[in-house]
Amino acid sequence: MLTTTEQRLSAIREWLVQHNLDALLVPHEDEYLGEYVPAHNERLHWLTGFTGSAGVAVITREKAAIFVDGRYTVQVTKQVPAELFEYRHLINEPALDWVTEQVAVGGKVAIDPRMHNGAWLEGAQAKLAKNHQLEILNSNPIDELWSDRPAPVLSDVRLMPTESVGQSSQEKRTEIAALVAKQGADSAVITALDSICWLLNIRGLDVSRLPVLLSHAILHANGNVEFFLDPTRIPAEFAAHVGTGVSVYHPEQLQAQLEALNGSKVLVDPATSNAWVKLVLQNSDAQVISAADPCLMPKAAKNATEIAGMKACHIRDGVAMVQFLSWLDSEVAQGNVHNEAVLADKLESIRRQDPTLMDLSFDTISAAGSNAAMCHYNHENQPEPGQLTMDSLYLVDSGGQYLDGTTDITRTIAIGQPSAEMIKQFTLALKGHIGVARARFPQGTRGYQIDTLARQHLWAEGFDYDHGTGHGVGHFLSVHEGPASISKKQIDVPLVEGMVLSNEPGYYRAEQFGIRIENLELVVELPTQGDFSVLTFESLTRCPIDLRNIDVNLLTRPELAWLNDYHEKVWQDLNQLIDDELAKQWLRQATRALSH
Repeated sequence: MLTTTEQRLSAIREWLVQHNLDALLVPHEDEYLGEYVPAHNERLHWLTGFTGSAGVAVITREKAAIFVDGRYTVQVTKQVPAELFEYRHLINEPALDWVTEQVAVGGKVAIDPRMHNGAWLEGAQAKLAKNHQLEILNSNPIDELWSDRPAPVLSDVRLMPTESVGQSSQEKRTEIAALVAKQGADSAVITALDSICWLLNIRGLDVSRLPVLLSHAILHANGNVEFFLDPTRIPAEFAAHVGTGVSVYHPEQLQAQLEALNGSKVLVDPATSNAWVKLVLQNSDAQVISAADPCLMPKAAKNATEIAGMKACHIRDGVAMVQFLSWLDSEVAQGNVHNEAVLADKLESIRRQDPTLMDLSFDTISAAGSNAAMCHYNHENQPEPGQLTMDSLYLVDSGGQYLDGTTDITRTIAIGQPSAEMIKQFTLALKGHIGVARARFPQGTRGYQIDTLARQHLWAEGFDYDHGTGHGVGHFLSVHEGPASISKKQIDVPLVEGMVLSNEPGYYRAEQFGIRIENLELVVELPTQGDFSVLTFESLTRCPIDLRNIDVNLLTRPELAWLNDYHEKVWQDLNQLIDDELAKQWLRQATRALSH
């Protein structure tokens, strides 16, 4: 059994020698290319000990390096031995550049095509073509060496009734099949896990924090689907639930079914689909059409049933947040300053009182004081969790996967008396948040056109934040849903009615404090007296924004009116659902109107 990082690294090097190869790339991704990787597919962790959500290791016969982004520069030094791996920056010095410098001309660089998307493979082939050979593996060496690999989680297949999702699978398949045909394709390979679950109106819990089933699907232009999931997992009512035209195959049959598409035109998304799929199709003489997953836009634009579910779960989630925040204030008032892990566990235990909660929507970010300056901080990756300190800020970013929707909320809480600088920066971020929440824009507007509204007040003072302003959110699906976003990235996807996006400007001062204010927003249409109706946002999140952190003199009258109106909605929607009298008094105080 290979128990140490050193033994595992040596075993990979022996494997390179045996197979006459010079280097191996091991990314964090698995064959599903999802945001979260289940424990049995954590190959990078097995090899290096690194637990972060993004990274890649490169092993040569003499050297090894691990590449991580700015979120993990501290963490990687604690988890991965420096004498075995060089630490490199994932963005500033891509892994392929390092490989080309370390491997001699003519050397062979091995990859598992299941672990990379089609677009990445094209880029890699172009970069290595001059001086190196790219060797495409049929099997992954880690899978051969990993003797104590955990068994996959095989969760129950949950059938979502049409009344809870608003549209039958049959209707969805007909609609998406028409989009496939419109692209000139006979079939489409659907690999994004949330797209498959949305299309078939099913959910699972095969992956922590993501209510999906590890599966693949092929959708044909006539609306028929081949669904690849172990048939022993399929519930008896499945056929009646999805309607005619869905055949279930064992995952081992995927290659044969892809090869059977020889001679036909097959749509594959180069961003979400792994390179192996494209290679199998090309080798079978299918014509690959590179285009976006056809489920993305219809899934993102929620229907009336999904919207009603999102609104309902945000109210229940708001009640849980109020119970937590009122408890936190009373603890601090009594001098009980807890650590980050205790706070995260307390919030989770309150959320779990709701029987419709299936899971959290991501690992809670519970960050005290200077830890919040790391915008994707996770106390579980630290030797010991941080502790609340007086006269500071506490940032908590959390969410739930409920049967009727998905939530994601960040609040930054005053612990004692925050400094004047903290209050100023919080207010600048709040002005940006309100700017997005109040935005009105024509049909066809892209997220990057709105991003400036969130940053303008920070920019004016010479500040910014190094993350996007907003991401899409699914309906009891992925908390980070494509294809739309609000960020500096010029993503050419319009915001359309029914989309749900986060609105989360922030500010981070290294070693001192971090601020983020996040609500989820629904895109709605608004009639005008002008030449056309406009789109705007309706806030779904129901939870007070900490008034103790606001310099009211920095707010304009319309901004103040928005804040008071928002807090009045929070009070009206939550107060009758809160049984605890102290929590209700806390809520009344936390939602009181401010004035200049």
